[in-house]
Amino acid sequence: MPGYRKLGVTSAHRQLMLRNLVTDLLREGRITTTVTRAKETRRMAEKMITLGKRGDLHARRQALSYITDEDVVSKLFAEIGPKYKERNGGYTRILKLGPRQGDNAELAFLELV
Repeated sequence: MPGYRKLGVTSAHRQLMLRNLVTDLLREGRITTTVTRAKETRRMAEKMITLGKRGDLHARRQALSYITDEDVVSKLFAEIGPKYKERNGGYTRILKLGPRQGDNAELAFLELV
């Protein structure tokens, strides 16, 4: 589980926020967020893709316990996992966009490679 960055919120809020970010990343393929959230989301997204590569029942149940949408889990095991079968990690990339207008927070794209 992630635990290195607190992200300025309570632990329950942080866990649910990261679960939602990972779910959205796997659904859409690319999300826009702050750099620190992207770095923390990357850790869990890569673990979920590794589960998708394994493809067994236990891996599917582990993914279902973290990802909030069953359709995304189906996509993970049917499309995303086999796509990265020959790749040994590094499934995501972070591209920095620059500061956000309102609070000057550094924004970034987090996308699947």
